Amino acid sequence: MAKLDPDVWNLGVSPEHFEEQLQLLSSKWRVIPLPDLTDDILANRLRRNCIALSFDDGYIDNFLEAKPLLEKYKLPATFFVSSGNIGQQTAFWWDVLEQVFLHMEPLPPAFNMPLKNTLISVELTAEQYLTESIKEQHRQWKAYVQPPPTARARLFLRVWEVLRPLPHSEQQECLGMIMDWAGAAANSCSHCLSHSMSREQLQELSNNRLFCLGGHSVSHPDLAAHITPVQRQEILQNKQFLEEVSQKQVRTLAYPYGSYNSETMAVAAEAGFTAAFTTDQRVITPGSDPFRLGRFLVGNWPAEELHHHMKQWLKT
Repeated sequence: MAKLDPDVWNLGVSPEHFEEQLQLLSSKWRVIPLPDLTDDILANRLRRNCIALSFDDGYIDNFLEAKPLLEKYKLPATFFVSSGNIGQQTAFWWDVLEQVFLHMEPLPPAFNMPLKNTLISVELTAEQYLTESIKEQHRQWKAYVQPPPTARARLFLRVWEVLRPLPHSEQQECLGMIMDWAGAAANSCSHCLSHSMSREQLQELSNNRLFCLGGHSVSHPDLAAHITPVQRQEILQNKQFLEEVSQKQVRTLAYPYGSYNSETMAVAAEAGFTAAFTTDQRVITPGSDPFRLGRFLVGNWPAEELHHHMKQWLKT
């Protein structure tokens, strides 16, 4: 939870809007722990007007910003945590790409690089430096529904598409090449909220009776793009780490990027998860498959806008 600028994936919620949203949820809805919701699904019973809150990845803002407000309103939540970056001053690969291509200046006049057998060439001469016009176009851009408005944005999205299905080691190799191209200033992601929680923060979070941890893999891979042994290693090692930190059973999983296949679901069940969540925007019903449960992404909306969206979601 943070105010991101730009927010190309519509993932950031400002603390001000987040508190408004919590006020709405606490007064108008029954917010229940996510494991209680999954228990109800398995028992083929669902209570009316119930919702569960969840956060993905394990960013430090979950601890610094979301935790105090959730405690203030006494609302339970589940944190799906990718464990590979816990305790490290390391940004996720997609945050590094955004820092380099959408924030950094100056950039070289052209990008012409083979990334894992994909040659990417983009001319950047007119956008080596960020003008206010370019910055504003990036602020307005939503990458999931709109074409890239600038050459920088086009380069960012193309590289993102190439890197997403790669193994973690190959992603890091490509990042190194991109940082070398961009210059030494790109060697770290300057935004501290791009980092993950420390082990101690994660442990403190899990010790709070309001909160629980959920699985989200070790390195946040596109699971469906990998063979079953890789999926198994990512899911099992993540679960083992989170259970060691929390000293509690981790029962729920969220698929990174919402990417999964039949092998992913089988591995999740084999690992001892009782339910798994996608990024598909659909309401949970008594007949929902416990390993293909839907969720709705909440944007940086004031309370009244969230209320409008929730009424629309119930109609789907």
